[in-house]
Amino acid sequence: MQELTPAALPALAERGITTPLFDRNPSGIGVVHLGLGAFHRAHQAVVFDALLHNGDAGWGVLGVAMRSTQLADALAQQQGVYSVQINSHAGRSWQVVGSVLGTCVAAREPERVIGAIAAPSTRWVTLTVTEKGYGPDLAALLVKGLLARRQAGAGGLTIASCDNLTDNGRKLQKLCLEQARGESDALAGWIEQHCAFPNSMVDRIVPATTPERLQEAAEALGVADQCAVATEGFWEWVMEDRFADPADAKVLASAGVKVVADVRPFEQAKLYMLNGSHSAMANMGAVLGLPTVHECIAQPDLQRFVHGLMTQEVMPHLARPDAAAYRDALLARFANPALKHSVHQIATDNSQKIPQRWVPSVVAQLARGGKVEHLALAAAAWMRYCLGEDEAGKPYALNDPLAQTLQDVARKHRGDVAKTVDALLGAGAIWGQELPRDPRWASRVAHWLERTQSVGLLGAIKELNSA
Repeated sequence: MQELTPAALPALAERGITTPLFDRNPSGIGVVHLGLGAFHRAHQAVVFDALLHNGDAGWGVLGVAMRSTQLADALAQQQGVYSVQINSHAGRSWQVVGSVLGTCVAAREPERVIGAIAAPSTRWVTLTVTEKGYGPDLAALLVKGLLARRQAGAGGLTIASCDNLTDNGRKLQKLCLEQARGESDALAGWIEQHCAFPNSMVDRIVPATTPERLQEAAEALGVADQCAVATEGFWEWVMEDRFADPADAKVLASAGVKVVADVRPFEQAKLYMLNGSHSAMANMGAVLGLPTVHECIAQPDLQRFVHGLMTQEVMPHLARPDAAAYRDALLARFANPALKHSVHQIATDNSQKIPQRWVPSVVAQLARGGKVEHLALAAAAWMRYCLGEDEAGKPYALNDPLAQTLQDVARKHRGDVAKTVDALLGAGAIWGQELPRDPRWASRVAHWLERTQSVGLLGAIKELNSA
């Protein structure tokens, strides 16, 4: 079968599939994106594609994989074009995206990345490197690029984190400035004066690509696409109005991006409602033997649990003006059967995600004297998940930086509620230092772990729902 390349686009366009109609000259690269995963290709790259369609030539992307070579090389083989399967309640549609004009791998060719950041045509750097990617290696790469840019006499950049971190722009700015000061105070001052680090929130459910997805793409398009992604119809990108070029605000808004003074209400709603619910369902689904989010939310008891989690223990602390409507939209999005979003994919890196997704809601609830029953049951389900087997005894792998430690602890204390709770809540990197010592929290986690062990996880969920 012919592979998807620009040569295949005219035939696809004749069949009514949206294809790139703009000039795809690599000299038009204006965005260096770090983290060439499925999410970027189904979200930011689609927005940049729309801007290019609108005639703004400054949004072509150099897609940088941080370590893995497979995707970057496959996309290079296809000359940057790939398909997006969009699954909405109105049905399924396809689009070929052409905004990625080049690819490379940071670990293999760092000098190319540094050169791209320094290039006069580059205006933006965007990132989707996941929560665990924000460390010294990332800072060193960015600062080397910014140093080369300053030495070349080029202007500043907008450097936009699109990862699920609260205050992500400020965190990235702090990381870069600390690294830059190791080079010189002058470089740090130049970055602070000329570069903008806006906070942002991105929202779109993008399941991991599977062989079945690739086969669906081949059947629908009539060409082989090794880089196909699938997603939902909904997307949201909210950005703080803080850009190196202030004119970018209007340009982004023309493509549907929300440009606001304060991202936090949207950021917190997404992190605590969508991501927090996702993590709860992921651990519960894995333990119950339910492989996808759709199959979880199709269970009336789980649907009621998720609704209660958001309504009673998360939404009271949020400032998003349409939080109730956002909750209802999330429940509908979770129920989309076409997404086939794996619970094990979502449960990846639990130890990195829980501090961002659950802990702030627990702390806020306790501060106001509120109940934490849903969050405590979610924590108990995570502890049960750490055993690495579902309730039918079927094993699964934990994919987490702390996987071996967490599984060893969970198995060592299996059946002993007090010791399990003490050991797993005592993982300070996950739960912080104060929360595990708060009896209002620890006692409720222990209660729900005991009920999970006694009546099963679904039985515990039913008990909470009927309380």
